[in-house]
Amino acid sequence: MTPFTSITSKILPVLEDRIDTDVIFPARFLLLMQRGEMGRYFFADQRVAADGSELPHPANDPQYKGAQILLAGADFGCGSSREQAVWSLTGFGIRCVIAKSLGEIFAANCLRNGVLAITPPRIIINELAAIESPITVDLEAQEIRAGDKIFPFAIPPAHRERLLNGWDDIDLILANEEDRLAAFENAQRLVQPWLYGASDVR
Repeated sequence: MTPFTSITSKILPVLEDRIDTDVIFPARFLLLMQRGEMGRYFFADQRVAADGSELPHPANDPQYKGAQILLAGADFGCGSSREQAVWSLTGFGIRCVIAKSLGEIFAANCLRNGVLAITPPRIIINELAAIESPITVDLEAQEIRAGDKIFPFAIPPAHRERLLNGWDDIDLILANEEDRLAAFENAQRLVQPWLYGASDVR
């Protein structure tokens, strides 16, 4: 995954509460698995009418084009556990979600896919919603900067390390268990050398 250190971007505001994963990524697309194409289904039913025309939605608004930061209300990503909701979000270009609260599984899927999820108090959500210029989200410093305003945020150290390094699940295991894995392989090589292509096996 691409490491997340710091991004500066305009905000895409989708401020309703309880936007569930079926709204983010409609269920009828669940059989689609090409992650690189998921961005087109991001908020599909709110962005595109049945006749294919565009609906009024922040994600269709030219002033938010290229936004990498999504600002949401409470319980964003609640509902079913579909990981495609996060795939569609990243496919649309979003790298950071700032919301009052997040669905638990959705938040875990964000971390798994390199998306920084921040859950500040509602008062900060409201302040950010009023800002029209780009803001900076700095994971190394653990702060959001908007002009002369600075909003610190907290994130578990293990999550921060994972995002800063761009580690997926396998990278995380290798980083934390490298010595134990090496010890296991060395012991196994002695009793099952054929698994390692040993040339002296008859």
